[in-house]
Amino acid sequence: MTSTVPALGTRTAEGSALQAVLLDMDGTLVDTEGFWWDAESAVFAALGHTLDPAWKQIVVGGPMTRSAGFLIEATGADITIPEVTVLLNDAFERRIGGSLPLMPGAARLLAELAAHEVPTALVSASHRRIIDRVLDSIGAHHFRLTVAGDEVTRTKPHPEPYLTAATGLGAEPARCAVIEDTATGVAAAEAAGCHVVAVPSLTPIEPARRRTVVPSLVHVNLPFLQGLMTA
Repeated sequence: MTSTVPALGTRTAEGSALQAVLLDMDGTLVDTEGFWWDAESAVFAALGHTLDPAWKQIVVGGPMTRSAGFLIEATGADITIPEVTVLLNDAFERRIGGSLPLMPGAARLLAELAAHEVPTALVSASHRRIIDRVLDSIGAHHFRLTVAGDEVTRTKPHPEPYLTAATGLGAEPARCAVIEDTATGVAAAEAAGCHVVAVPSLTPIEPARRRTVVPSLVHVNLPFLQGLMTA
């Protein structure tokens, strides 16, 4: 059966210059931030330390090395970053077991982007082993490209992950829309020169030039993303 849904490149009526959509994973598409905090709490409890709940807002959305480094310094735990990284990934994988809950609006948005053949990439600070597990819940078929935190030289908040994704999709960063939930991810996307849609998870994010803040992915669709390019 021939689809009646036009590809992105044929949608000239809207005048959209959108070339690709790049999406964060944890807290943006899947509700995993609580799983990560539980894993961190369990790992450090086994090392004899109790995490302060206020630290959750500090470590959320950060690369593994930054989060692990902060928690080691804050607790004084006698462990290296590489050692605790392995323990954290193991603990997280044990907790996600089956399917993960998608964030509201995530499934509908991914289906819409796929239906209109919009080049889409998943860009995460999580390691490849974690991304591949989480993709079982999100659906790997939604993405032409995935970029993991341990596959780049410098991860978020450095722009390299988003520049890598844009290059891999053959898109100009300035014509990419990025969807993120944390200040760390927003900083990476903006440094790469992308338009950003922030969907704050645990900490507030303020609107800014080339940055639109929405309360949920329920408010995001293809026309909305195309409009960012022409605003």
